[in-house]
Amino acid sequence: QVQLVESGGGLVQPGGSLRLSCAATGIRLMVYVMAWYRQAPGAQRELVASITRGGSTNYADSVKGRFTISRDNAKNTVYLQMNSLQSEDTAVYYCNGVGTGKDYWGQGTQVTVSS
Repeated sequence: QVQLVESGGGLVQPGGSLRLSCAATGIRLMVYVMAWYRQAPGAQRELVASITRGGSTNYADSVKGRFTISRDNAKNTVYLQMNSLQSEDTAVYYCNGVGTGKDYWGQGTQVTVSS
């Protein structure tokens, strides 16, 4: 059974940092393009960052310079380091893996930025 399990979300003050993790079971993340999406209340799900099998990264303009996506193939885990968090970053964050004709999603982890 394939599972992507996110962790690391929570409540943080503006300007703070969080690191999200996405641990996979049942698949080898190294063969997938991995991404983080987020969905704020009343908004559509949007792409935050992605990383290819070769390690190339892409970011939404709103998070460039603040967020960093990375992958540890040995741990079968993808990370999203989020710095200088703003209230606009409040959302449920989802891990996504695409490859071999499949598309997998995690259950999401809540990130709330508030003072």
